Amino acid sequence: MRNTIIGIIIGVVVGVVVGATVIAPRLAPPAPPAPPAPPAPTSKPAATAEPAVRWKMASAYAASLPQLGTLAKRVTREIRRVSGGTMEIKFHEPGALVPPLETFDAVASGAIDAAFSSPGDWGDKIPALHLFSAIPFGPAAGEYLAWIYFGGGKELFDDILRRRNILGVFCGLIAPEAAGWFRRRILTFDDLEGVRMRASGLGARVLQKLGVQTRRLSGGDIFVALESGAIDAAEFSMPAIDLKLGFHQMARNYYFPGWHQPSTLFALMISLDRWDALSTTHKAQIEAVCGDNVRHGLAEGEALQFAALKELQADGVRIERWSDDILEALEAAWREVAAEEAAADADFATVWRSLTAFRDDYAIWKELGHP
Repeated sequence: MRNTIIGIIIGVVVGVVVGATVIAPRLAPPAPPAPPAPPAPTSKPAATAEPAVRWKMASAYAASLPQLGTLAKRVTREIRRVSGGTMEIKFHEPGALVPPLETFDAVASGAIDAAFSSPGDWGDKIPALHLFSAIPFGPAAGEYLAWIYFGGGKELFDDILRRRNILGVFCGLIAPEAAGWFRRRILTFDDLEGVRMRASGLGARVLQKLGVQTRRLSGGDIFVALESGAIDAAEFSMPAIDLKLGFHQMARNYYFPGWHQPSTLFALMISLDRWDALSTTHKAQIEAVCGDNVRHGLAEGEALQFAALKELQADGVRIERWSDDILEALEAAWREVAAEEAAADADFATVWRSLTAFRDDYAIWKELGHP
């Protein structure tokens, strides 16, 4: 009996051991597979893709020229930055891609992708473009931008350029210019009679009404013309730029205010076919960069001038201000020029009516809201 009981106990123990070690594991669900090991780190960076869009941009201004050239260079740098390198607009010095006077037609035909200039540079070809560049006795920056973006100016600009297969994006704005450099003092408007002066745009037409003999010269040719005596006077830009070009070495009387260009707009002109081929994102990036360039150009321009004026005065330059009589004569002459231009060109007349109507309304706010 005792042996029987011992045998039963041993059998139970053996059964438990066998069930736990052999049968139970077979009944349990399989364990989940271990996750894959992460890839081993590599010290080599991923290759940078080439830009999806690569354009060539002709500049109307040398890269070394303060504001005019540096604003053009800034566009190329900022486009690459905000696009994350997927768009590149390469800057080219004046004449590097096409002769300067052929730039407009080169963009229109698609021979080059884009160009940076002031719309007024092409005013001889399309007179209305003068009104999107700088206007004698015209609006200051705030009023000008208000008309462009909220008064119908941009729509008129788009229509004029699209008819020439060009898309224009306003891409810079600078502070008022100086009225010019003169070898001798100008005390009355009669003193302007017969003066040989470098001048361009609508301002040149106004000066011609007062007997000035105007010539259109590039910035690089003005110094030589003053040095040789081919001209007696010259206007080009603002103090910081004029100082850089050295005009004060040849003429010592510097006149203000710059009645002919109270503010100056610049634009990025783009082949319409190239623009239409862009993605929505790339279009938005160009518009954002150019909008910021407007802000940058105006703020920088206002900040640069007093240091330049101090340096010019320290060098003995005589800083002069036009008399009220001369300014009144210039403004009367401008009204004649505007009427003549409007009578001669339908687009000029349309844009001039728009701007004039806006300024009449803006005067309500200007009188009350501006000191």
